[in-house]
Amino acid sequence: MDYRELGGTGLKVSRLCFGALTIGPLQAKLPVEQGAAVISSAFDRGVNFIDTAELYGTYPYIREAIKNRKQEIIICSKCYAYTRDGMKESLESALKGIDRDYIDIFMLHEQESLLTIRGHWEAIEYLLEAKEKGIVRAVGISTHHVAAVRAAVEIPEIEVIHPIINKAGVGIADGTVEDMLSAIRRAYAAGKGIYGMKALGGGNLLSSAREALDFVLSIPELHAFAVGMQNVDEVDYNTRYFSHTYIPEELQERVARQPRRLHIDEWCEGCGACVEKCGAAALFLDGGKVKVKPELCRLCGYCGAVCPLFAIKVI
Repeated sequence: MDYRELGGTGLKVSRLCFGALTIGPLQAKLPVEQGAAVISSAFDRGVNFIDTAELYGTYPYIREAIKNRKQEIIICSKCYAYTRDGMKESLESALKGIDRDYIDIFMLHEQESLLTIRGHWEAIEYLLEAKEKGIVRAVGISTHHVAAVRAAVEIPEIEVIHPIINKAGVGIADGTVEDMLSAIRRAYAAGKGIYGMKALGGGNLLSSAREALDFVLSIPELHAFAVGMQNVDEVDYNTRYFSHTYIPEELQERVARQPRRLHIDEWCEGCGACVEKCGAAALFLDGGKVKVKPELCRLCGYCGAVCPLFAIKVI
């Protein structure tokens, strides 16, 4: 496994980061013991970095996976708190949830611009105080916006940036792939730690998975990349891919045969863009939300590419 220093944080992370969203209640809904076993299998293969968030509901999985493990595991979580009290509550919940007295990285979740970062400054100040006490080791933001990456470059207190980036630009809210790459390069030059997300565009690029992974691995400014994994086969495949080692044909076939479904997040606003895009007539509006007819869905991912809120995923 390839390891890199995460900017100026002093944290050495595996290039492959375990994206914990997919195992939890928002997606695969694995039992805690089963999900923890998937995470542990990644740790056994050299992964030492895991990404989660308060929203994901995956603290119990992580707590179980790191229990009694001697290997140092670097954990990043995030929340939407914008006040001091809100951040205090979220940080305490994270520490209790993973059963640790510190967390490596804590972030503002889904920031959009300098304006939203400044609007959360009270929460950042609390994180900075927690960092002085050794409770947090680094402070950061996650984002789907080019503008937020550019803003974070100019803010010394933000040490780590977790931006969306993939070969098709799926989920980038305010620009092109090249716009995001340019912002990432500026952040890297400023000494920020950078780890990307959504290489497969929330599953919408699964049909070209190799090209999608090759694309993000070719970006030298990304210290790491978070990839969601739901089972041991996916862990085996991705750790081999990120380590540039042989992938047996039978493993490739098992991963390719895994059943998939279209998942629509609860924050869908029913704009209808995906319904218009769907050539299979598998999507429809019902009660202000998009619904899917599984028997018609081709899992092509075209709908996810046009969703302005990145609310549609293939899982």
